[in-house]
Amino acid sequence: MASRCWRWWGWSARPRTRLPPAGSTPTFGGSDEVRDPANAKALRNKRRRMQVRVKLGKFQLLLDIQEKTPQICVVGSGPAGFYTAQHLLKHPQAHVDIYEKQPVPFGLVRFGVAPDHPEVKNVINTFTQTAHSGRCAFWGNVEVGRDVTVPELREAYHAVVLSYGAEDHRALEIPGEELPGVCSARAFVGWYNGLPENQELEPDLSCDTAVILGQGNVALDVARILLTPPEHLERTDITKAALGVLRQSRVKTVWLVGRRGPLQVAFTIKELREMIQLPGARPILDPVDFLGLQDKIKEVPRPRKRLTELLLRTATEKPGPEEAARQASASRAWGLRFFRSPQQVLPSPDGRRAAGVRLAVTRLEGVDEATRAVPTGDMEDLPCGLVLSSIGYKSRPVDPSVPFDSKLGVIPNVEGRVMDVPGLYCSGWVKRGPTGVIATTMTDSFLTGQMLLQDLKAGLLPSGPRPGYAAIQALLSSRGVRPVSFSDWEKLDAEEVVRGQGTGKPREKLVDPQEMLRLLGH
Repeated sequence: MASRCWRWWGWSARPRTRLPPAGSTPTFGGSDEVRDPANAKALRNKRRRMQVRVKLGKFQLLLDIQEKTPQICVVGSGPAGFYTAQHLLKHPQAHVDIYEKQPVPFGLVRFGVAPDHPEVKNVINTFTQTAHSGRCAFWGNVEVGRDVTVPELREAYHAVVLSYGAEDHRALEIPGEELPGVCSARAFVGWYNGLPENQELEPDLSCDTAVILGQGNVALDVARILLTPPEHLERTDITKAALGVLRQSRVKTVWLVGRRGPLQVAFTIKELREMIQLPGARPILDPVDFLGLQDKIKEVPRPRKRLTELLLRTATEKPGPEEAARQASASRAWGLRFFRSPQQVLPSPDGRRAAGVRLAVTRLEGVDEATRAVPTGDMEDLPCGLVLSSIGYKSRPVDPSVPFDSKLGVIPNVEGRVMDVPGLYCSGWVKRGPTGVIATTMTDSFLTGQMLLQDLKAGLLPSGPRPGYAAIQALLSSRGVRPVSFSDWEKLDAEEVVRGQGTGKPREKLVDPQEMLRLLGH
């Protein structure tokens, strides 16, 4: 391993000393010395000695600089990847390369944040500043695990950070899950946000009722997009294809189903307010689900208390005249079904698609964090034509050489240090699981960056120079892979903005990687 690194190093670090131009007057002696043929031999010898000293001096300087330059790579360009890189650049000499399998950066900020939440995407400005650093480089269209392996990255860099997020969803693992009309909320979000792998989803929105299994922020995002009047989405960056399908949608009612009760919902108050105030839609909440809740919320943390109080008011208080009139004129509705656990997706009479969900009625046992839903033995069927599973994202293993806990869907680690693999780190969802918001990921990623820099300072990472991207570029070139740089992305960004201007959108997203590469001349 070491010999290979030094071979790359010798190639990339070879000094290029520029000789004086032909015909110019050397500066190694006076004019008399130059004109006198008797001194010519002495002059040539003197010149050679000085050139050797210049070459050796430059080479030593380059070695000193490279010796002090930690080469670090980050796999994944979402919030976890960019926040990790941002913290690593606090080291005055560190160079950070960010690898991304998509041709475009920003991960779930681009492909996960709802199109009607443009303010959340402003964090892209911070990530762009990081990418513009002279000690940071973005390399898209490079899939780690396929185009280059983690061991190859570890050989080329002093440290490798895995920040590739959660690219899969948790399965329901119930009968009928495979029926047409059933899909993951993650795929649906990717579809309307332009994630290339989800562009062939073609959801059938010809039904009257949709059921979302889950009660987190993603579930509310999906419900809101399904029920928002299409004209309210025209000025967002939702894809043209998705907007066309939503214009034809016949979905009028969306149910969000949860195993536990109002005190255990996973969404936040901001998303709940948006749903309550959604134009053309009214909430459906059963007051029975909130009996006795007023006393229980007295001791809960303030954010949870405020959220539950808003739910309680919406469910039990009579709306004012203006709100009552708005709700009465609403043509669409959404509701929360608590204490229900999915048991089966029911097929249509011909067995060709989903027609409903069989739910087990539950009750709660335990207190606080130990509260869990247990079945009562009662069942009920909820008719629908579309079922969206929103019970959580899940990470995948990226490389056989990297430890992975398939049950928890994370890389085993201690404060971001991958267990039993020195020099390998992780941050974000692949480190802690798919929980929290962007600010949570920022804190988590900074912690991983801090641990890495501590290890670097303590001499726990490989010593000596590493070739970094020079070595990986050679490997990718030999495999026919053409990386996309950040300046390349900025060309695609400009193209998207131009395409959106004609229809008043902030951008029209490119959704085909091959088209992106063609536009770049790759």
